[in-house]
Amino acid sequence: MERMKRGEKMNYKQTRMWDVDNWDGKEPSPPEIEEAGLCISRGEAVAFPTETVYGLGADARSDAAVEQIFAAKGRPGDNPLIVHIGERSQWQHLTSSVPDMAEQLADAFWPGPLTLIVPKNNAVSEKVTAGLSTVAVRMPEHPVARALINKAGVPVAAPSANRSGRPSPTKAEHVTYDLDGKIAGIVKGGGAGYGLESTVVDCTGEKAVVLRPGGITREQLTRVLGEENVAESAGLPQEEAPKAPGMKYRHYAPSSPLVLVEGSMHEAVKEAQREGKTVGIMAVDEHHADLQKYADVFIALGSKDELSDIAARLYDNLRLADQSRVDVIFCETFPKKGIGEAVMNRLEKAASAS
Repeated sequence: MERMKRGEKMNYKQTRMWDVDNWDGKEPSPPEIEEAGLCISRGEAVAFPTETVYGLGADARSDAAVEQIFAAKGRPGDNPLIVHIGERSQWQHLTSSVPDMAEQLADAFWPGPLTLIVPKNNAVSEKVTAGLSTVAVRMPEHPVARALINKAGVPVAAPSANRSGRPSPTKAEHVTYDLDGKIAGIVKGGGAGYGLESTVVDCTGEKAVVLRPGGITREQLTRVLGEENVAESAGLPQEEAPKAPGMKYRHYAPSSPLVLVEGSMHEAVKEAQREGKTVGIMAVDEHHADLQKYADVFIALGSKDELSDIAARLYDNLRLADQSRVDVIFCETFPKKGIGEAVMNRLEKAASAS
């Protein structure tokens, strides 16, 4: 197969599946990972597991390869991508400088669910960075992800492997549902662990700014840098290009409207039913007995005392809600502390009408 040319589009009658579910990273990587890595090195887009969600990866240096990602996902071009590396030394080739705070955070949390925004050099495609002067870099913890990146031999740009706006995929089956026939292949490596995308931290200013909460909590960041060195994100004016994924557009949404409810759901549910609507309820296990009788579909999110489990299953549950085909979905809210900040960030995006 020849290397792709700029502007060339790939059409697939069938997206290939490479099953490496049983590989734990301790033995030499199986031929399936080598084949998938070769596809990436040749300019194709391949989905693969990480410890956060499944990503859709392509050669971050190539405009034509990166265009495969945007085309498959239907992703807006001003939404930058995260570049994934297999070894920490590789990020020196992507940036013009590494701020001290970025080094400290990498020491503490790499490999892991943390993306660091640093000044870029010219090594990656402008399509990856959306024309910005910065690049977002992450070294994933998942052994399949790191082996694949190293076999590809290139930095890998990889957003979540779903149609843009849909709930992110935490299983290979989710990727197949969204992208079958649109990408070269899927590396099946089990379910994601954290279940939410990485935390994104801008390290280009005087303070670290959390642009997207995720698997590494704000509390963990402040323990490393000090509370005085971690700033709140100021948000993004609509007309400006986002500096990180997940800042500007509606994300993670099921097809039916999602309504977040603080406190009792009874009145909101009854009002919807008086209007003749079918109702789905997403709530914690402890509220199942009280609320299921009001719902056409009840989806148990997990125990209120195990918010990390709720986070890990959130996208799977949003997809279940989508499949229920109810007219409206009501969902409980959670305290914005620890991993709860990331959970609420995703739910608020899913409920947004913008």
